[in-house]
Amino acid sequence: MKISYDPEVDALYIRLLEGNYECEVIRLNERVAINIGPEEQVVGIEIIDASKILKGFKERQIHLENLIAV
Repeated sequence: MKISYDPEVDALYIRLLEGNYECEVIRLNERVAINIGPEEQVVGIEIIDASKILKGFKERQIHLENLIAV
């Protein structure tokens, strides 16, 4: 899993599968989209206006639990 953030456009992308996949994009709303790849696997999740949707994001108050950073 890889999480990337672009502060210029305030967009967060959570990549669940590595590699290049042709994806179907399912929009949950105007700010959140899920990329679905082969065999209906979730490839990634895109969040536009991340700092508005994820409270505490800009203040770095988001905590990852039970995960080991490598």
